[in-house]
Amino acid sequence: MSGALGRGRATLVALVVVLAWLVVGGLAGPYSGRLSDVATNDNAAFLPADAEATRAQELSRGFIQRQTTPALVVYERTTGLTDADKRKVSADAARFAQVPGVVGPLPPPIPSADGQALQVVVPIDDAEGERIGTVVEQLRAITGDGGGGLTVDVAGPAGLLADLIEVFSGIDGALLLVTLCVVLVILLVVYRSPVLWVFPLLAAGMSYALASLFVYLLADADLVTLNGQAQGILTVLVFGAGTDYALLLVARYREELHRHDRPWDAMRAAWRGAAPAVIASGGTVILSLLCLLLSSLNSNRALGPVAAVGIAATLLVMLTFLPALLVLGGRWAFWPRRPRYDPGGTQIEHGLWSRIAGFVARRARPVWLITAVGLGVLAIGLIQLGTTTLGQSDLFTKRTDSVAGQDVIARHYPAGTGSPATIIANEAAARQVTEAAQGTRGVADVRPVTRERTAGTGPPGPPLVVDGRIQLEATLTDPPDSTGAERTIRDLRATVHRVPDADALVGGFTATNVDITAAAERDQNVIIPVVLAVIAVILSLLLRALLAPLLLIATVLLSFTATLGLCGVLFRHVFDFPGVDAAFPLFAFVFLVALGIDYNIFLMSRVREESVRRGTRAGVLAGLAVTGGVITSAGIVLAATFSALTVLPLVVLVELGTAVAVGVLIDTIVVRSLLVPALAYDIGPTIWWPGRLARTSRAEGRRDTG
Repeated sequence: MSGALGRGRATLVALVVVLAWLVVGGLAGPYSGRLSDVATNDNAAFLPADAEATRAQELSRGFIQRQTTPALVVYERTTGLTDADKRKVSADAARFAQVPGVVGPLPPPIPSADGQALQVVVPIDDAEGERIGTVVEQLRAITGDGGGGLTVDVAGPAGLLADLIEVFSGIDGALLLVTLCVVLVILLVVYRSPVLWVFPLLAAGMSYALASLFVYLLADADLVTLNGQAQGILTVLVFGAGTDYALLLVARYREELHRHDRPWDAMRAAWRGAAPAVIASGGTVILSLLCLLLSSLNSNRALGPVAAVGIAATLLVMLTFLPALLVLGGRWAFWPRRPRYDPGGTQIEHGLWSRIAGFVARRARPVWLITAVGLGVLAIGLIQLGTTTLGQSDLFTKRTDSVAGQDVIARHYPAGTGSPATIIANEAAARQVTEAAQGTRGVADVRPVTRERTAGTGPPGPPLVVDGRIQLEATLTDPPDSTGAERTIRDLRATVHRVPDADALVGGFTATNVDITAAAERDQNVIIPVVLAVIAVILSLLLRALLAPLLLIATVLLSFTATLGLCGVLFRHVFDFPGVDAAFPLFAFVFLVALGIDYNIFLMSRVREESVRRGTRAGVLAGLAVTGGVITSAGIVLAATFSALTVLPLVVLVELGTAVAVGVLIDTIVVRSLLVPALAYDIGPTIWWPGRLARTSRAEGRRDTG
């Protein structure tokens, strides 16, 4: 921003910038409500790219006329099904076959051995895509609620997918509304002004509109994959991070208004002071998110660029649109607490955070030792966390139709009925592979795919051979989304892989979950070190030191483990969750470390600026005093916006929202307010090693420690 602009010209420039952005917002705004149109929530969005289940799925396409996702309609009467119940099942099945998207003819209903349940397998054409949810809704409308002691549920992969689609359909409205309300309330509390809150909220809304436009265009062109999970995180991330950046810029602007008579000059000074930290913060988050492109999971790779685009759009808006708004608002925007021009006054060292800085100075070493030990104690809770692929009955925070149906199936059938494991093997080894599969513990039945079974007509014939391969379907004794079923898949793979010249592959729903878990473990081992390296490089460039970045990363890692430990206790003993999804630790790491380091960037960039003028230890105290209020407010905003994810009835998003909220509060209240300043104060000028600031005079060291 150039310096020698007249008052009228400065106002004109700011007005042009605001009007230009309003035009952009008018064009981009409608796309924020259209993201669901380009989102995909089918199982393919989460498959590992090179997994065994993926290869098996590709080969299995040759054994079926059309790729389908089964809905399992299960009827139950605990006193035994009546003739009237059976007639209803037959009538419903006939109507199912007429529903558009259902691949007929349907196989006959499958009775349970105890006579209390009947199950109808309804294959739904995969070409329906997101419309599978609509097909399932029609199936549920046909069955009704049973009545008279008969219960009817639509479960299976299609039922689960329909329930997920219904959950994610509320993201455009409910989640956005909750996020807006949370940000509005916090801004009103922080600013205590009936005017000022409008500027950050308007800028955050503009950021979301711009991000939505870019994400929509990229997803519509198939350059990125958008799913409901990424869509929800995009909403809270843009509003949370955008409000954080706005708080930092507004606070610096208020500070500079005391030193400069004209708002333009004050904004120019504030922009120069705050922009490097904001850019470094946003750059850290963007690069950390882009590291998810190294993931072998499509869902992770989808989240990375989507969220990175959101942060990039937010940076652009907050460094151009918001400054222009504030310049136009001038001092009256802060009414009734308008900052007065007072170039000789001191605006830093007063209030609560000045007293906290004084406490840190007097007890630096005990403060950082006690806080570090306290965080270490919280980390012990990691043993309560557990990592497992959440089963269908554990995926939702409320009981859905697909969950109820799966429970019924588990009570009356081999739990894997309707969702078998698929085994692809060479024809010459068909008998040996079949015998090996049948001898595997946890496998209830093994049958070959035949031409008659594929067509849905006639009794089974000889195995269907495609390109020299046959396909077997193995029904498991455990529910397909259970730990027992996953263990069976691992054993089954080990068994059939040992059959000579079989080239056997095991796929299916459960095998996909197994491969997702394995891929998630691989991603953690690859991506976490890369993210840490990226953050170290950015911090080194920003602070022009090596020791300070390493210490900051160590404090954030300590905060991360403490957060997971505390969450482990909360999830198990408060929320009563059975565990966390396999991808949770990686997602939590990327968001907590990338966002947690932001507050250290905000603090230490100001500490360095003050250290150049005052010396290191005085700079630490001044930096803490001047940034304490705004960074704490920013942390509360981000924690509150991520906690908005808990309104969605999905365990994985509730866990992620809770973890980020808890972690950000730990970062802002404990790590950034006490641990980092006390550590930096205790170390003194050496913290800037090997930079120029580390080579300060011994007089400063004697003065600070004397």
